[in-house]
Amino acid sequence: MAIAHAHAETGVTDRKILLGQSAAFSGPAAQLGIQLNLGAKTYFDQVNATGGVYGRKIEIIQKDDKYEADLAAANTKTLIETDGVFALFGYVGTATSNAALPIFSQAKVPFFAPFSGAQSLREPFNRQIFHIRASYFDETEHLVDQLANLGTKSIAVFYQNDAYGKAGLAGVELAMKKRNLKLSETVTVERNSTDVTAAVAKLLPKRPDAIIQISTYAASSALIKEMHKASYTGMFYNVSFVGSQALADTLDKDGVGVVVSQVTPFPWSGSIPLVAEYTKNLDKAGVKNLNFSSFEGYIAAKVFVEGLKRAGPALTREKLVSALETINRGSYDLGGYDISFSPSNHNGSKYVDMTVISKDKKFRN
Repeated sequence: MAIAHAHAETGVTDRKILLGQSAAFSGPAAQLGIQLNLGAKTYFDQVNATGGVYGRKIEIIQKDDKYEADLAAANTKTLIETDGVFALFGYVGTATSNAALPIFSQAKVPFFAPFSGAQSLREPFNRQIFHIRASYFDETEHLVDQLANLGTKSIAVFYQNDAYGKAGLAGVELAMKKRNLKLSETVTVERNSTDVTAAVAKLLPKRPDAIIQISTYAASSALIKEMHKASYTGMFYNVSFVGSQALADTLDKDGVGVVVSQVTPFPWSGSIPLVAEYTKNLDKAGVKNLNFSSFEGYIAAKVFVEGLKRAGPALTREKLVSALETINRGSYDLGGYDISFSPSNHNGSKYVDMTVISKDKKFRN
C-alpha cells in the first residue's frame, strides 16, 4: 500500500488525487451533469492510463444533486468533510454553485470549472474559483448584438425563476440598455418544471419577433413546442447552459432554426486540433455522440491536469491555485481554444460562438 508523502494534502496520496463533483445526474437537467462528467472522465481516464500525474491517478466522486441547491450544499459538505476531496470539479448550475460557495470558500477548497456563467461566481473575486467558460453577460451581449444587427425590435425573455435565470435576464437587460432597446415581455418558469402555461399565455398576445430563453432543455423545449402549436413563428435564442444536444433531441422537428450560443469551439470542426483530439479520445472510449457539454467537460479536465502538472509533485491546494494562475495564452496552447488566468483574474475565457439547430437534430455554425 502506498504511504502518503509527509507534505500530503487532503485528497492526495502517492497514488491518487480525489476530486468531487455535485451535479444533476437525474431529473429534468440530468443530461448536463452526465455529459459534462463523461467528457471530463474521458480525459482523466486517458491521463490515468499513461501513469497519471506524477504517478497519481485522478478519481472523481459523483454526487447527484438533481439540480437542487439544498442537495448541492449537503453534497459539498459531505465531499469536503467526509470524503476528503482535494478539489471540487464541474458543478452544474448557478443556484447549486451559489449554495456550495460559502462551504468551499471557508474550507479553502479549489472549485474548478463550474457549468455556469453567473456573475455571482465571478464577482467579488474568489481565489478558489476558476472558470473555463465565458460569462452569461458575454453570451447575452453576443445574442442581443446579433438580434440588433438583424433589426429585431421586439424581444422577450423566458427565464428560469432562480439565480441562473435572473443572471441571464440581467445580462440581456444590460445589453439591451446599451442599445437603447426595451424588452417587450419577460416570463418565468420554475426550476425543474416544464409548466409553461402561464408563460405562453403572456407571450402570445405580444407576438415578439424573438424570445431569448434562459432555462434548461426540458423547459425551453416545452415553451418552443407550445408556442409552435399556437402558430407562433418568431425566433428562439438560447444560452449554452440550456444543454444544446439534449435540447435538439427533446425538440425533434420543432428544433429547426432554434439558435444556441456556445462557449466552446464547434465539436465537429476537425480542423481545430483540440476538437480532433477530443473526437479521437471519445472514439477510443467507445463514445460516438459528440456534443458541446461533453466537450466542455473534456476541456475542463485538460486545463485542470495542466494545473496539476505545473503544481509539481509536492501537491497542495495552494500550489494548485498558484499553478493555475500561471496558465495563459503565452504559456499554454490548448489547440484552438484560449484559456488565460492570472492572480487577479480567474475568468479563463470570453469565447462565444453562435449555432443553429438544423434538420436531423444536428448543429451548424
